[in-house]
Amino acid sequence: MKTKKKKTNWQKVRKFFNDIHLWVGLAGALVLIPICLSGTIYVYNTELQEMFSSHLHWIEKEEGQSKLTVEEMLNKLSSKVEGNITGVSIPHDEARTYEFSVREEGSRSRFGTTYYINPYNGAIVGNSEEKNSIAGFMRDMFSLHRWLLLDKIEEPLFEGLENRKLGSYISGTATILFTIGLITGIVIWFPQKLKSWKQGLKLKLNGSWKRANHDLHNTLAFYSFLFLLVMGLTGPQWSFPWYRTGLQKALGTYQAPSSRGGDHGRPTQPNREDKSDEIQVESPSFLAFEEYILAADKSLPYKGDYRISIPQDANSKIDISKSKVGFFAPAAGDRVSLDPETAEVTDVQIFSDQPFNQRVARSIKALHIGSVYGGFTKLLYFISCLIATSLPVTGTLIWINKMKKKPRRKKPVVKKEALVTS
Repeated sequence: MKTKKKKTNWQKVRKFFNDIHLWVGLAGALVLIPICLSGTIYVYNTELQEMFSSHLHWIEKEEGQSKLTVEEMLNKLSSKVEGNITGVSIPHDEARTYEFSVREEGSRSRFGTTYYINPYNGAIVGNSEEKNSIAGFMRDMFSLHRWLLLDKIEEPLFEGLENRKLGSYISGTATILFTIGLITGIVIWFPQKLKSWKQGLKLKLNGSWKRANHDLHNTLAFYSFLFLLVMGLTGPQWSFPWYRTGLQKALGTYQAPSSRGGDHGRPTQPNREDKSDEIQVESPSFLAFEEYILAADKSLPYKGDYRISIPQDANSKIDISKSKVGFFAPAAGDRVSLDPETAEVTDVQIFSDQPFNQRVARSIKALHIGSVYGGFTKLLYFISCLIATSLPVTGTLIWINKMKKKPRRKKPVVKKEALVTS
């Protein structure tokens, strides 16, 4: 009888990780497919919305036209809308609209309404409250990615638990399982013999479909591993407060919540009907916005898009954020604070000068959705998300094929010794 070869330590370790990889993959497969697919589409959320709502973002510039000043646009907007204008986005591209943020009473958005203005004639071309099919579709994709569309169901599925939270818990758990699957998968990928490494880097599609499916799972997962790991590690922070706290502590940026409750420092508004009790707030004295931009450019001497916050009282500073433009442009911008009356720079925050852990902490969302280095990383994330969507499918097929290959246990055959006659 043949004796079985004793398994090496590496084979035992690989078997252990393979079992974990198999069961976490099967446990989260059905949930991960819609999460990854919706994430793939949402990578290009901004681009898709701008494509299908181009009238809000793009204008046709006629030759010889000059732009209005920001003050002129502010005056035109103030005459047509009610509310506080809190900020303006000024694009570097000459063919784009300016975006003004307005806090209006009764607005459906907690961030206020964005008005898109043609900078050459001051016309309001639209606002963020407009309904369009692509915006609704992208909201559904976001809901599917974050809450598995459970927020669309009005009646709670479980008493005492909001459907949105339930969906968030499920998606967060599936993402954690996905991350465990990635880590165990990369361990399984490493071959026992160094000379076999090249095999794991090749994608062979000209053989049997089983071989092609195996390579699609192993090889593509290897090439997208780093991007998928970043997505998996950052995702659960939106599902679990304990995970978000742990991530912040790991980065060294955790700050304990303030013991002060209530209105979070927001000033109380006086009763408008009782004029005797109304608090008179001193209005800020502004210079031309062009002067603020010129002052900011001295500290941030590069081409980019601007975001200017408009202070609501005399004690506030003017904050200008500036972001670089281009295919490789980083998502994080730099910021300067200015005195409204003199345009003197009071503070400068350069993103690249900050410690590494703070840069990572500020870029968590960009790291998760792929915009950390503009169009370049978006393309890489899009491809990686497509691969992630396929992994539960190809992995399940590998498992089914292995189950079919398992031979049935046969009863041992006892050979009868031939009788030797003398």
